[in-house]
Order: sequence, then structure tokens, then C-alpha cells
Amino acid sequence: MNCDKNDLRLYAVTDRAWLGDKTLVQQVEESLQGGATMIQLRERHLDRAAFKAEALELKELCRTYAVPLIINDDVELALEIGADGVHVGQEDLEAGRARALLGPDKLLGVSAHSVEEALRAQAAGADYLGAGAVFPTGTKDDVSVLPYERLKDICAAVDIPVVAIGGIGEHNILQLAGSGVAGVAVVSAIYAQPDVRAAARRLKALAEEMVAK
Repeated sequence: MNCDKNDLRLYAVTDRAWLGDKTLVQQVEESLQGGATMIQLRERHLDRAAFKAEALELKELCRTYAVPLIINDDVELALEIGADGVHVGQEDLEAGRARALLGPDKLLGVSAHSVEEALRAQAAGADYLGAGAVFPTGTKDDVSVLPYERLKDICAAVDIPVVAIGGIGEHNILQLAGSGVAGVAVVSAIYAQPDVRAAARRLKALAEEMVAK
């Protein structure tokens, strides 16, 4: 399945850390209203029944906004609920195996930190790549920063779109201009903000400006 570059422009990755008095569905809807173009449900601490229930709710929400829903890591759950695809990291299920389980009609995103990993993921059937961390990030403390030139090399080496991830916010997103990325994946830059909708709107505009430069 081909991944539309526009779907990657503002890729919002969920995190329960900043929910406050909102539900995850309410928070995600605010990000969709602000212009998020893809949603990834990432849940590391929910039991399976709760994860599935949440995924089903988000699937219906994302369909209302015609935005793809990606499940982090869990191919089985993605197939079970009819999500649009899965994203796997280098330490997760091998990309070729994930593609075999998903079949040809679901999106497969794969994390890549080098040209070699990017080419391997593309050959295994990835539809898009997540490259990073492009800036220091508090979301993952075991990831080194990916230099701009390597990000550029990754984008140039593959025929599939690349989304930058890691430490991206309004203050630095335009530093990625000219790298070749199709968009940005963000967590706290949207979901940790007091006004999620407004934060998404501003980031979407900046992402469009970044890609156009």
C-alpha cells in the first residue's frame, strides 16, 4: 500500500502522560481538529482489553476525519481491529515478518537510524520510514541524535517517504527544511500543550512551510 506523503505531514503519536482531565479520544480529536494527518496509538502500559477498546474508539474517530490510524508494534491488534497499519522499531518485529503478517493492503512504517536500515526496511516492504531522533528528546532516553546530513542521506537513498521524529517543536521544525522529509512525527509538541488544537494547527502550518522550502 502506498503511503501518501501528505498523510505524514503532521504525524501525532499518542501519550497518556498529559491527559489531565481529558480522555485519550478527546485529546486525539482536538489534534485532528487542529490538522493532524496521521495518528499512531502507542500504549506501553495498558492491558490488552483496555488497549483494544481504546484502539477501536480511535479507529472510528480517525475514520470520521479520514485520517489513518497506525498501531505501534502490535500487528495482531492492528489486524484484529482493522487499523490502517503498524509501525515497528528496529528492536520490534522484523519488518519483513510484519509485512508478511499484515499482507499488502496495510501501511507499514519502520524506524530507521541509518541508510543501511532504511534500505533494508524499504526492501522488506515498508511504506514509510520514521527517522530520528532528529533533536534531543525526553520521550526516549536511549536514542542518540541523528545528524541532519544523515537524515538527508536517508531521504535521498529511498523511494518511500520519510517522517522525522524526536524532539521536534515549533522552535526547531524549520531546521529540517531541505532534508527531504515528508513531515514530522510529534508527541509532546502537541499533546503536552495547554491547547492541543491550536498547537496542532501551528505545527501543521510550520510543517507545510518546512516541506515547501
